[in-house]
Amino acid sequence: MIYTCTFAPSVDYTTYLPEFVAGKLNRSQQVYYYPGGKGINVSRVLKRLGADSIALGYAGGFTGDYIAKFLEDEGVATDFIAIEEITRINVKIKSDNETELNGPAPGISDSQLERLMEKIKKMEKGDWFVLAGTLPDSIPMDFYREVAVICQAKGIRLVLDTSGPALKELIALNPFLIKPNEHELGEMFGVVVSDKSDAYSYAKKLVQNGVENVVVSMGGEGALLVTKDLAVSAEAPKQKVVNTVGAGDSLVSGFIASYAKEENPLEAFKYGVASGSATAFSSDLCEKTDVEALLGQVKVTPFHEQDVTT
Repeated sequence: MIYTCTFAPSVDYTTYLPEFVAGKLNRSQQVYYYPGGKGINVSRVLKRLGADSIALGYAGGFTGDYIAKFLEDEGVATDFIAIEEITRINVKIKSDNETELNGPAPGISDSQLERLMEKIKKMEKGDWFVLAGTLPDSIPMDFYREVAVICQAKGIRLVLDTSGPALKELIALNPFLIKPNEHELGEMFGVVVSDKSDAYSYAKKLVQNGVENVVVSMGGEGALLVTKDLAVSAEAPKQKVVNTVGAGDSLVSGFIASYAKEENPLEAFKYGVASGSATAFSSDLCEKTDVEALLGQVKVTPFHEQDVTT
C-alpha cells in the first residue's frame, strides 16, 4: 500500500477576479475550494492514475471534515488523526498578480505524534511512505529520524518531497526517492543551482550519500533523474502553462504509480514528467488520459559526465 502524510493540510480557497485592490471591496467572479497539501495532492493524483493510497496526517474542525469528505468522494481513503484545532484555510487570490494568504500550521502534541508512529510501525515490506510538504520545526528531529529508521529496517520505500533542516538529516538514512526542485537542492548544499550541470553534480552527491533515486524538477527546463546506475535528463513537453500548483506533486505521483507496477526507474521518471506536465497544462490536477497523451512527448537523453561544465 502507498501511504501519504501531510502534517498541515488545508482547504485552499481560490478566488478569481479581474483586479485586486488592497483596502477596497473586491468582488470575486469565480471561487473554488480544494483540499490542499502536498501529500494530499499526491494521493489525489495517484487515484487518477489508477493507484490506491491512504492519506495520513492531522485534521480538525469543519475544514478537516470537508477535506476528508472531498477525498472520500474522489475515492481516496483517509486515516487522519483528529486534532482540536481547525484545519487551516489558505486563500489564493488570482488576478493580475497572484496573492496568497496561508494560515498557520497546527500544533501537534506528543500523543498525536505517537499515534502517527503507531500507524507507521504497522506498515509492511514493500509499502510506500510519502512524507510531503513542510515538516514543522516544532516536531523533534528524533521523530523524523525514527520514521526513516523504521522504513529502512522494514523495507518500506520512503519518499521525501520536502525541504528544510529535517531533509538534510533524513538523506543519510537511505530514502528511496527525493524530489527537490533546483532551489531546494541548492539549499541542501548552501549553493545556487543554475542549470542541469549543477543539478547533476549535487544530485550525484546525494546518491553517493545513500539516496536511491534523486529527481530534480526544474520547471520549464524539464527534470533530471540520478541513481547509482543511471543519469538522464528529460525535456518537458511544450504547451501553455496554466497552473504550476501541484505539478511537482504530480511528478512524484507519476513516478510512484509507474514504479509500483514495473519497478523501472527510467519508465517511472518519464511517466512522472508527463504527469507533472499534464498538471501544469490544466487548471486542476492531471488526469490519466492527459498524462498518457503527453508520455510520447517526453524526451529523455543520457546525461554524461562531460555534460558538466567546470
